[in-house]
Amino acid sequence: MQFGIFTVTDITRDPTTGKTPTEYERQKNIVEMAKHAEEVGLDVFAVGQHHNPPFIASSPTTTLAYIAAQTEKILLSTSTTLITTTDPVRIAEDYGTLQHLTDGRMDLMLGRGNTGPVYPWFGKDIRQGVNLAIENYNLLYRLWHEERVNWEGHFRTPLNGFTVTPQPLDDVAPFVWHGSIRTPEIAEQAAYYGDGFFHNNIFWNKEHTEQMINLYRERYEHYGHGKAEEAYVGLGGQVFMDKNSQDAVRKFRPYFDNAPVYGGGPSLEEFTEQTPLTVGSPQQVIEKTLSFREHAGDYQRQLFLMDHAGLPQKEVLKQLDMLGEEVVPVLREEFAKNRPANVPDAPTHQLMVERARAGKAPIAGGGHDAPANQPSKN
Repeated sequence: MQFGIFTVTDITRDPTTGKTPTEYERQKNIVEMAKHAEEVGLDVFAVGQHHNPPFIASSPTTTLAYIAAQTEKILLSTSTTLITTTDPVRIAEDYGTLQHLTDGRMDLMLGRGNTGPVYPWFGKDIRQGVNLAIENYNLLYRLWHEERVNWEGHFRTPLNGFTVTPQPLDDVAPFVWHGSIRTPEIAEQAAYYGDGFFHNNIFWNKEHTEQMINLYRERYEHYGHGKAEEAYVGLGGQVFMDKNSQDAVRKFRPYFDNAPVYGGGPSLEEFTEQTPLTVGSPQQVIEKTLSFREHAGDYQRQLFLMDHAGLPQKEVLKQLDMLGEEVVPVLREEFAKNRPANVPDAPTHQLMVERARAGKAPIAGGGHDAPANQPSKN
């Protein structure tokens, strides 16, 4: 099982000091955070894609390539890549290049994006968000699995005899996670292609998370990729820790109350009770994270948000120390207990290459009969 962190790259004023980091400082802090995540033994670092303030992650492949040059082991991913407003040809080229530069030490999570103004900035209509996600991924999939592509759709100009460059490393496409909080069509899409499904359950209760994951697992089996419990599931969440829970709550409260995505809604206590947000001691983080298996089943990837809401870099690095030294080692051991033998390991490039060389079916590949609103890949 993989453990890591993701960042949404917000620039937020620290409510306790009044300091707001510059874009330069935030970019450098993100790189430092990724390097420190590797140092403390985490498996994954993921960065989002945004084109609107207060977020600065407009070019995730540039950021990830820069991080890759300064790290050795950590797997680099996205949270998310905007499949709706980014041309699939650009995604295929940019992430294909990143795959080569990192020796396969990458994958990506695709998402629709939920910021209305961004769509027209890129000539798209948010009301077509789901249809864009479906059609654009169909093209991206073909670009990574066919040498020459003839294609025609509704949202971009046709392609005739197009070959993407570079071709996937070792003839194995990057592994794709489809990220969604509330859209059943995206869970269906992930299942259809045999890809991973990432539910960033940071804002939702466990009942909703369970419903979405069960839908994905059932449809994964329906399309013939394996048993439901063999599907690839990832979860999100946010934690803030201190040696005792009282200090953790006291320190985090001003950040929670003023956070762009939290402030003005339910209280900190209500949010921690109803969602995966965990504010407390390392032991409390361990216990709550282990409880995710009760509604998600055995899953492959757990990512935590650590740097949101104006937290100073010194505190973020301290949080990473606790996560890597006190929390993740216990989670690895406990999640491994009683894990069924047929539940697959987290996908990596090396694992997919080994499967291909052994003549086994790839981890990801389209199903047989296309569901409603899902285009054929032929």
